Amino acid sequence: MFSNLVFPWANSDWRRMYDRFASFSRLIMFDKRGTGLSDRPRELGPLETRMDDIRAVLDAVGADRATLVGMGEGGHTCALFAATYPERTEALALFNTPARVVSAEDYPYGIPEDEWRAQLRTIRERWGARDLFEAQARSIDPDADDEFVDWYVTCQRFCASPGAALTFYRVYGETDLREMLPTIRVPTLVLYRHAERGQMLDLARRIKDARALEIEGGGFASFEALTREVEAFLSGRETEPVPDTVLATVMFTDIVGSTERAAALGDRAWRDLLQDHHIVVRRELARFRGEELDTAGDGFFAVFDGPARAISCARAIVGAVGELGLDVRAGVHTGECELQDGKVAGIAVNIGARVAAAAGAGEVLVSGTVKDLVAGSGIEFQERGVHELKGVPGEWRLYTAGLAL
Repeated sequence: MFSNLVFPWANSDWRRMYDRFASFSRLIMFDKRGTGLSDRPRELGPLETRMDDIRAVLDAVGADRATLVGMGEGGHTCALFAATYPERTEALALFNTPARVVSAEDYPYGIPEDEWRAQLRTIRERWGARDLFEAQARSIDPDADDEFVDWYVTCQRFCASPGAALTFYRVYGETDLREMLPTIRVPTLVLYRHAERGQMLDLARRIKDARALEIEGGGFASFEALTREVEAFLSGRETEPVPDTVLATVMFTDIVGSTERAAALGDRAWRDLLQDHHIVVRRELARFRGEELDTAGDGFFAVFDGPARAISCARAIVGAVGELGLDVRAGVHTGECELQDGKVAGIAVNIGARVAAAAGAGEVLVSGTVKDLVAGSGIEFQERGVHELKGVPGEWRLYTAGLAL
């Protein structure tokens, strides 16, 4: 879950694993924001924020493409990056990274809700206690000696504060990647220990052409197997073409009651008001890194590389346009989009438009996929029930997105 770039070098097993990776690749590592040697920001943010951190690190070291290796919670961030930026992802390797942590009616794997809440209470009340970290150490390696346990306890105390640890665990438990995983189009290796077999095979089935492999051994024997299998996976495959699909978040907005308002104002006054509306929307798109793809009358279609940014942008547009005396509605959806001449298209775009059409005045309506990907953002959601979206198969659970806390 957590790391500190200094401490692994003091342990021979970790150092050997890093040396093995570096023997066949350029090894790039960093501590997630809020942990290890990285800064402690006021807010840790959702997955897309940590995805941005991966991109920033790759840019800083001059790496155009990389193979991402994610373990546990770190695998969630790597998976989201691979789906969003396939052109920068050589391959993806996930080790003991479930699609979701907590079990559900439609997900028989994972930890029951009450047990997960008990774990969160333990973290909140006892993070930093030696016996807690000692138990973690022996779960990694049942045969660990006292020297390793002492090292692990010290390392974990320097990896994350109690507040940061609790926040990361909460986000981990609230995140659900099941709807996002089919959008991954890069070569993917899924590795797991026997105890996680059910969860990890479920994850592998959701990723196109993913290779799943159970590795034997406990403790650091499994980490040695991990490096060996990653090397074999990378050396035994041909260079893959960049996929023509990406994971993207689409946002649609339009003015509610625009026809009636235009008739009441007259053509010239309405044209001037519409121009002010466009200025406001484009200002907010620029602020939240949205890309305008189309404008039709009083509606905007934009794309984002993260759902939390899209929601924040939509909320800002609703508020700013409201000051002009206009009511705006917005819809946000995250899904697999086809790339056509640098623009996105496909069923995900249609879903986004239908979600927007179901929204009321002043409302930002989002799909369940969006909700599952923004844990840790501080955005609140209110369920709006199950909807049938015109022209889209199935039923869709939609949510109203509230202001960030």
